[in-house]
Amino acid sequence: MGATRVGAIVIGLAGALAASPAHSESSGSNAEIALLKQQLHMLEQKLDKLQQQTNANTATAATANAHAKAADAKAATVANANAALPVKGPVAPFGVVVSMPNNRPTICTADEQNCIAITSRVHWDVGGYNYRPDTAGTSPQKLDDGENLRRARIGVIGKFFGDWNYALIYDFGGTADGFGGTGAAGATAVGFLPGGATAGVENAYLSYTGFKPFGGKMAIEGGIMDLPWTMDEATSSNDILFMERASVGIIAQNIAAGDFRSTFGTRWWNDQLWVGGYVTGPTTGAIHSASTVSPPGTSEQYGGVVRIAGNPISGKNYSVHIGADAEWLIQPPRNLVTQAQTLTLSDRPELRIDPTTLISTGAIANVSGAQVYGVEAAATYGSFIAQGEYYWFNVDRTANTGLPPFGAPSLKFDGGYAQVGYVLTGETRAYNPATASYGGIKPADPFSLASGGWGAWEIAGRVSQMNLNDQLATAAGIAGGRQTIYTAALNWYVNGNVRFMLDYLHGTIGKQASPISTADVGSKFDAVAMRTQIAF
Repeated sequence: MGATRVGAIVIGLAGALAASPAHSESSGSNAEIALLKQQLHMLEQKLDKLQQQTNANTATAATANAHAKAADAKAATVANANAALPVKGPVAPFGVVVSMPNNRPTICTADEQNCIAITSRVHWDVGGYNYRPDTAGTSPQKLDDGENLRRARIGVIGKFFGDWNYALIYDFGGTADGFGGTGAAGATAVGFLPGGATAGVENAYLSYTGFKPFGGKMAIEGGIMDLPWTMDEATSSNDILFMERASVGIIAQNIAAGDFRSTFGTRWWNDQLWVGGYVTGPTTGAIHSASTVSPPGTSEQYGGVVRIAGNPISGKNYSVHIGADAEWLIQPPRNLVTQAQTLTLSDRPELRIDPTTLISTGAIANVSGAQVYGVEAAATYGSFIAQGEYYWFNVDRTANTGLPPFGAPSLKFDGGYAQVGYVLTGETRAYNPATASYGGIKPADPFSLASGGWGAWEIAGRVSQMNLNDQLATAAGIAGGRQTIYTAALNWYVNGNVRFMLDYLHGTIGKQASPISTADVGSKFDAVAMRTQIAF
């Protein structure tokens, strides 16, 4: 009850007490008077407590109101101060994260915008040939069995600020690739780098991927790169079906693309389309000094490549890939000792145990440029993949050189391959839009004696052909030979990092002694080789 009401009750009781003597006298009851006094005393105590509580509540409310006003004033002050400061983005998480994706040691900042990782691959090949020259005039008369450390790469890859990507990778492999072999003129090839001409810096580039126009991704990049030109070359050597790519692609890439190539260009891609173009220069290891005599230095060549490819049809367990490529050698290298401007088209017989070439144009004289045009196609259905490419070559030769051949016509060559593969254990190859090619196999059950897994098993077959003959029966012609090779393969993917490959090759090389001599200098061979592959 309120204080006013309590006060009225007290006053009423006091009045009753004041009148109580008369009442007592009239009633003569002292007991009632004592009871009334006791009740009055109790009411006075309650009134005192109620007044104290009221005062306390009033003080608490006043204090709370004062604090609220002070907090509002402080908030307003802070808001006004913040309004004068520039707005900042979220603070990046502090620290680093160490991870091992596919057993690749990787260090990233907590926001994953800056990373560095160690990468490596080792491809060690062993094998032998049953080589059969057609005649005593065939060169070579023998191929050597043995082993070859085909690739031994180690380096770092990474990114910083999210959109800048880089790589620095050195290849110590190719232990025999740069030595031995003879051209049409009988000149011995010279290897001057440790490990042969294919050893050296394989990647040293910077790539910016911050542009994302038209719903895709775009990279502007330059340095020493492995150009994704041709579908076979765009597929990593860790993932190809066979130990070596088909000869036609190798010959095409060696003109102005391929591994170890200095370049600058751009590529754009989304899930269905890939478009790219690059200006290219010499490969690493080329000797640019005019004072170098053995081996002679050369002027720097330059050229360009473009490729358009895509995956227009795809579903849950199928896909179709098509594409086209073009390459131009705009300025061929020039020997700085003899001033000769030449171009040689050649390749080993799709194996690198013995680096000797069996088909070669030799050094084509007076070359002013070259062009290569190609088409590519592939398809997958479940664990099955089919892939093929075909290329046409044109080599321009200058006239009015003062030396024969005078006004020699352009040379034309061609070649292609078709291959199929099937994974017996059911795994599939995923499409990689960034390179417009198919990736490798990741075993669903990696090999393990403890768990009973047997990894993934794959069989594959390929037929390839390369024709380096043109204008036979004329002095200006080229008799580089025609090579046809059939390859069968069995691949065992032990886990995501280890693979064993077993290849059988049967090859036929049709070749005549010279453009104007029909003497047979061809050969046939069978070969068996195995690769041990470790990569991360």
